[in-house]
Amino acid sequence: MTRPNKGPQFVKYFAPVISALKELGNSGTPSEVKDLIAVNLQISDNILDEQLPSGTSSRFDNQVAWARFYLAKAGYIDSSKRGIWKLTEAGIDSEITPKEALEIFQKLQQAFRQESINNQINKDLETDEDNVAAPDSNENSFRNYRQELLETIRNISPTGFEHLCQRLLRESGFQQVEITGRSGDGGIDRKGILQINLLISIPVLFQCKRYISSVGAPEIRDFRGAIMGRADKGIFITTGTFTREAVRDGVPPIELVDASKLILMFEQLELGLIPKTVYEIDKSFFKEFS
Repeated sequence: MTRPNKGPQFVKYFAPVISALKELGNSGTPSEVKDLIAVNLQISDNILDEQLPSGTSSRFDNQVAWARFYLAKAGYIDSSKRGIWKLTEAGIDSEITPKEALEIFQKLQQAFRQESINNQINKDLETDEDNVAAPDSNENSFRNYRQELLETIRNISPTGFEHLCQRLLRESGFQQVEITGRSGDGGIDRKGILQINLLISIPVLFQCKRYISSVGAPEIRDFRGAIMGRADKGIFITTGTFTREAVRDGVPPIELVDASKLILMFEQLELGLIPKTVYEIDKSFFKEFS
């Protein structure tokens, strides 16, 4: 069912994204922006924890990401800063009303269709909206391989997943990474040592869960209890997500690695991935020769 008068649900986050960035000093990380929007709009944990069908992220995070994409295409956010959302001069000077937000969306939708930028909805940025144009083909391919990588990891055998995590930790700089016993170990899956420098090393205990659903606060508390007195640091890795309560739970904090961060680690290490170079035509370069 289309929403010709209201637009898709993510349009309502256009103004909150800009407001949050202004409050953060005109720039911020995605997590900072999302957390501030959740506080400012008093969004309940039930809504924040609602997952996409793929289980790769929450619907709220997804809709805020779509809002950022459209605001970047419209010139309100600088899209050149990977990992940082930064307002442009237009964004700093703007006060977007609900009507203007819908007009921005409709104008870009028309441009996407006219240029035939893409014919399918992006598989990673899933929404429950109809007739929403996806990002350009390069971004679509970029996110599609992420979904394929995550599905590949989730489908390997339990033993294979354990050894994959062991390899990932070693590639990330941990030494003496060992898989611990299967029972009576308080939920500890593996242990390792992070060498900070020649003089300092930190023992770290890990728990790795091949989940599709969310990890809750009780599992984080159990893991924290298991590492007390045994290591200086704990890291919980999952192919699913963490609930908001899990993220906020307890002291000392546990480092949480969800599906998105896990994929990012594979990208940075180029582990199991073959990098490719993709070019776009800079049409402005050729204008002087027309």
